[in-house]
Amino acid sequence: MTILINNAVGETYIFTAIFLVAFLVLLRKKKSKEFFPNAISQELKGLAILAIVFSHIGYFLSTDSRFLFPLSIMAGVGVNLFLLLSGFGLTMSSFRRKLSIKNFYQRRLPKLFIPFWLVITSFFLLDFFVLGKTYSLKYIISSFLGLFTHANLYTDLNSPLWYFTFILLCYLLFPLVFWKRYYWLSALVIYVIFFQFVKYEPSYFINVLSLYKVHLLAFPAGIVLAGLCFNREKLGRVTGLIKGKLLNNLVIRKIVYYIFLAGLLFVAGYFGYYSHIGGDPLTEELFSLLVCFSLLGIFLLKKIDFKLFYLFGLYSYEIYLLHWPIMYRYDFLYKSLPAWLATVLYLVLFIFLGWLLKRMTKNEINN
Repeated sequence: MTILINNAVGETYIFTAIFLVAFLVLLRKKKSKEFFPNAISQELKGLAILAIVFSHIGYFLSTDSRFLFPLSIMAGVGVNLFLLLSGFGLTMSSFRRKLSIKNFYQRRLPKLFIPFWLVITSFFLLDFFVLGKTYSLKYIISSFLGLFTHANLYTDLNSPLWYFTFILLCYLLFPLVFWKRYYWLSALVIYVIFFQFVKYEPSYFINVLSLYKVHLLAFPAGIVLAGLCFNREKLGRVTGLIKGKLLNNLVIRKIVYYIFLAGLLFVAGYFGYYSHIGGDPLTEELFSLLVCFSLLGIFLLKKIDFKLFYLFGLYSYEIYLLHWPIMYRYDFLYKSLPAWLATVLYLVLFIFLGWLLKRMTKNEINN
């Protein structure tokens, strides 16, 4: 059920203060010397899932959209970050160890499906026995196949799962078209396939195509990004030349560093706020990707580790699968506690449930 908040702005201030304290307390000095360590990916995933959860609470669970504003404004950026990092991760893994198409599916698809099947089975059973809510056999079969053709937050089993179908299509396509030497061509082929898919507007997916249209570029962009990072020798020569010729003075180097970092923060904040949501799909996605790459630059340049984001990143997939039905259909915190406290407790609960789900499925996935 939706929640009524009497003082949305005040509750937001309290929650933001608590969240900021937790964020600062968990800051740690950066240890890794790698250009793009796995910790950065986890931190970005944590930021992405928090952006999505805050948006779902602020704009769809709360009757007052001022609650959690402006923390709630970047759900689209969160989705694009997930897609970008997925394309990046699959490509980097394929560069290091090329799998056959069969082995790729055997290795990757269980990681998507096993926790997913466990979660939707639980929600189907809970809806039936607790709420008396039933679904058609066709809907149940489609759900277990990972095919979600609607994204209604209030009537579907779990509306955020429209994304599961989209990322599943990415996973199915990737090994069929990936060429290590011509990774950029692989990215282009995947983009063209998805572009033609939404242009054709198949009736079966008509209700989710508007969501697909604003996320077509992110996964291919992740492939290209991985290719550039994996072949960093040429980039290293360029950056080394710049440092040697133009930034050989330590003071100048620090000034340029902080100016560049401040510029990225401004771009991420400005275009995150003025995101052109609801306008032309391509324009919306380009601005969203601009924010994504600005955030990526910030996270690569920073000299500290964001452990709070890292923690949420570890369980980001599990939180994505779980969060909306728990808060909307099975809410037990917002109806009895102040909104700021309920939000804090839900975040803690999602971490616990994410850990539990990952632990339950770990052995099955490894096997």
